Amino acid sequence: MRLMRVGAPGSEIPVVLAPDGEYLDLRRLTPDIDGAFLAGDGPARVRAAIAAGTLSPVRAGRIGAPIARPGVVLCIGMNYAAHAAETGAAPPPHPVMFYKAPNTVVGPYDEILLPRGSSRTDWEVELAVVIGRRARYLDSPEQALDHIAGYAVSNDLSEREFQLETSGGQWSKGKSCESFNPLGPWLVTPDEVPDPQALGLRSRVNGEPRQDSTTADMIFSVATLIHQLSQVTVLEPGDLVNTGTPEGVAVSGRFPYLGEGDVVEVEIEGLGRQCQKAVRA
Repeated sequence: MRLMRVGAPGSEIPVVLAPDGEYLDLRRLTPDIDGAFLAGDGPARVRAAIAAGTLSPVRAGRIGAPIARPGVVLCIGMNYAAHAAETGAAPPPHPVMFYKAPNTVVGPYDEILLPRGSSRTDWEVELAVVIGRRARYLDSPEQALDHIAGYAVSNDLSEREFQLETSGGQWSKGKSCESFNPLGPWLVTPDEVPDPQALGLRSRVNGEPRQDSTTADMIFSVATLIHQLSQVTVLEPGDLVNTGTPEGVAVSGRFPYLGEGDVVEVEIEGLGRQCQKAVRA
């Protein structure tokens, strides 16, 4: 099932994408796709309403992020072996965790706002995990998978100077600029993603290939990440976890950073495609 939010920024409505391509209005079931909806067995209620034929089609314009503003955005750094190698870093023995401002989450086709005074904005295609049940001190990675509401495409944009040179030692400064987390177009439920470690990821800039990898190259699997994160923080329904990016980013030195007018495309097998144009803030 593919859950979405459509409409102007701040006025999105919840919909589900029907097999025939229609957008079906979910407002009779929930005011939004948020933590309360996910924790309250929302996806099951949507399936029942689809089967009963009680949802009405609605016209859609802009596509927003598929979840409302999350409580937290947790990100994992250096989680692909080849990406760690291209940056000259050794694979980390434990997941590298940092936070990103929740208000960075925007729609999958919204503009990327290049920060004032910046010159090193980088793209990062990532598999995003949305939490569906409260995860606290989980017993095992296998148990962690039961706490996932779904998966989405994420572009974990980074301003590398802010992140690495003027950060004061913390990465979040280079990750939390406005518009720096396009998400979607869909929140795809786990029944449509039988193996999150077998998904192809790709990115392009101005039509030229940049990243082309698979989640099989993750150092820490999705299940391992959620299990280990639950030992150090409480994950709530609606929270977003970005699970790391593969090789092929600008910080590698192989490609130029993003400039005004550049067009970024990121996609993940079965989860959809994004496209953003970079403009000056």
